Amino acid sequence: MFTPDRAILAALGFLVCAATPLAAAESIGKAVHIKTVVTGASGDLSVNDAVYQDERIRTSKSGLGQFVFRDGTKLAVGWGSSVVIDNFVFDGSRTVKKLTVKAAKGTFRWVSGNSKHAAYEILTPAGTIGVRGTAFDFYVGADGTTAVVLLNGAATFCGAGGCRQLTRRCDCVVARPNGRLTDTRRVDRGIFKTLGNSRALPFLSGNQTLAATAGAGGCGLASAAEIPRDDITPRDIRKARPTPSKPGKEDKPDEEKPRPEPDKHHHHHHDDHHGHHGHHDKPDGHGKHDRPHGDRDKHDRPHGHRGDHGHRDGQDRGKSDRG
Repeated sequence: MFTPDRAILAALGFLVCAATPLAAAESIGKAVHIKTVVTGASGDLSVNDAVYQDERIRTSKSGLGQFVFRDGTKLAVGWGSSVVIDNFVFDGSRTVKKLTVKAAKGTFRWVSGNSKHAAYEILTPAGTIGVRGTAFDFYVGADGTTAVVLLNGAATFCGAGGCRQLTRRCDCVVARPNGRLTDTRRVDRGIFKTLGNSRALPFLSGNQTLAATAGAGGCGLASAAEIPRDDITPRDIRKARPTPSKPGKEDKPDEEKPRPEPDKHHHHHHDDHHGHHGHHDKPDGHGKHDRPHGDRDKHDRPHGHRGDHGHRDGQDRGKSDRG
């Protein structure tokens, strides 16, 4: 018979069991850098907030979260991402027996901690990344397409289409959920076209900046995506820019050339016209835009030539008058 006392004890036991996971929950790491909006199971995350096993971490379209786990492993979660720390088995020291990350979408940087290589596993829709003492970036697209770019150490990627080894810095592999898998090759600027997203791999392209603790990037992608025009134009201008002394050298011979004395009207017209050209030859503040000025210099020569014809016409007419 189920007495009232037993009912009370059963209810209390249920409450204790329900509360036990929360009370016994132990953090597996913490946030060390948060930008804009990064959320966990209980809402927005801030610096030094703890993270827990099975907690889903999401970032906004401009969000960035950097986390350090108890064994020293670092995970950076870039904009528009979703990831779960699926399995974390701590062995009581500074290492873990198992750390599994399940990346649903977005862009990430991984830097291994103090645990054995076999303890780490990263799951993506297209396959599994195996870690061998490694730092790498990886991207998971909305359709599950996954790209891995090695920065240090070595890694493997295994999917339905087989496995690939990444052993050299900037090695890259791209995998599709349907099993299609590229050969390992050095990453280049074509990766953004392959992935169909110029915002992919933002830590390598420089579109998102990590704290110094997340390792170095690069691989020649820093100028590949969403480059401000100012980064290109000055280099082009510098190539075409003459030294400041050249205009002065061109002006001086023109001033020293002896010219026949025309009548006052034509002499006055030529001085005004020549003065106008001198204005374009001055290396003033407009020197930053040398190409347009260079184009005008080319057009100035025909004007000067026409001016010489003006002098000869004036001389001929003067001779005719005197005759």
